[in-house]
Amino acid sequence: MSEAEIFEILRAHIWGATMMAMPILACTLIVGFAIGLLQALTSIQEITLTFIPKVLVVVIVFFLSLGYMTRICIDLFNDSVLPLIAR
Repeated sequence: MSEAEIFEILRAHIWGATMMAMPILACTLIVGFAIGLLQALTSIQEITLTFIPKVLVVVIVFFLSLGYMTRICIDLFNDSVLPLIAR
């Protein structure tokens, strides 16, 4: 296996990890922004006001996007690991 092949596999897996994390990170960013705006408008600075909704959103989005994440993992396995095993 050449160095270029290793870097290509590494690049594909880092991109796959980024794509798997994107739904959770995007929803957490939106919820965090909305709660931060609410806190700024009402001057409420309660730490649990930001923590609990974000945890709930992460859990809900994780279960909703589990099929998408599984599809990415299977595609990565089929495209990069199986050809290496077949050599």
